[in-house]
Amino acid sequence: MSLRHIDPKQRGFLIVNSHPTGSATTVNRMWEQIPARRDGHSPVVLLLGHSAGYGLATLLTGLRQHGIRGVGVAYEAPETERRTASAGWYRTAAAARLANEAASDFVFVNTDAFSDKGKDEVLDLVEERFGKVDYLIYSLAAPRRTDPATGTVHHSVIKPLGQPYEAPALDFSDDTPKVTSVRLEPAGAQEKQATEQVMGGADWQLWVEALAERDLLADGFTTAALTYIGSELTAPIYRQGTIGAAKEHLERTGRDLNTGVLADRGRAFTVVAGAAVTQASSAIPSIALYTTFLRTVLGEGFRTTAQQAQDLWDQLTGAAPLVTDDEGRIRLDGWELDPHVQDQVRELWSDPQSGLARSAAGANWFINQVRELYGWGVEGVDYDQPAETTVAWPQP
Repeated sequence: MSLRHIDPKQRGFLIVNSHPTGSATTVNRMWEQIPARRDGHSPVVLLLGHSAGYGLATLLTGLRQHGIRGVGVAYEAPETERRTASAGWYRTAAAARLANEAASDFVFVNTDAFSDKGKDEVLDLVEERFGKVDYLIYSLAAPRRTDPATGTVHHSVIKPLGQPYEAPALDFSDDTPKVTSVRLEPAGAQEKQATEQVMGGADWQLWVEALAERDLLADGFTTAALTYIGSELTAPIYRQGTIGAAKEHLERTGRDLNTGVLADRGRAFTVVAGAAVTQASSAIPSIALYTTFLRTVLGEGFRTTAQQAQDLWDQLTGAAPLVTDDEGRIRLDGWELDPHVQDQVRELWSDPQSGLARSAAGANWFINQVRELYGWGVEGVDYDQPAETTVAWPQP
């Protein structure tokens, strides 16, 4: 037991500690927002990147609506003398409690999913406990990746390609959000390639191949990897930048899987999700301001990650028709890219100072969402009380 009185510690847009009770509460509330429905099936799922963002929403929706069994993989930091455990660590513990209460046989592994050792550890567990896998969900996000074949450490960068990027951005490092500007020089070829190696499809393909080599692909096997397109307003720093290059690599990988290792054995999709406030997206210049304006326009019509995960599971399981584009990508982002919505966001963007003044509620919502990523500012949590920071990683 380790009761501590803790306060949030913020460095720029990052909060470097987390609150265990707040983190658990966000999981519990997402769970309650997902309508309970069991379709009679309990597919085996391997979920890579279960502890945050879309991965967490996909996990909780799968457990609550489809009774999934299987393994979740994340790479989270434990508590130290100086710091709390990561928010993802505490969220995993909360998700494990919910899975147990729902009588779902779902276990969680804390390991580097990019490493051969991590893959072997996870697949040994899958093989011994569950057998063949029905769904592999790939939702990994990391700033670096060590190539398991060469040992090269690749670092991702957030930069434009071809020419400098200059645009308005949201500064939310203190209590009063304000509009600033950001300028970034274009990435070089090596930085682009490194970002593709971290955030592209290289490791997704390795996981699918490893499952195939072990004969762990169930009949009708399906794998899906999360991607994003977004607005033309953010395209120079996202879809047309290094991250976009990585997403295009991911999408090419999906097509290659379908014509290669999964030919006549399964199917691979990339899934274009809509905007969300995540630890990754909040670090991308201009995305914070864009998301603030999008929330201002949509209000409660802004679809949560849990709502989008429900759409995804319905399409993957056949409960709803697949909504795909000309490139075969599953589209969950129609609500964001609706032309009428984008016209209103574009109007706010045209004069960002005035736009932010008109978007006070949207800015407050965005900042609260960022804080909640780390368990802070969660309604109903008494932050004046000491919190139990020593929480065990759930064991199988």
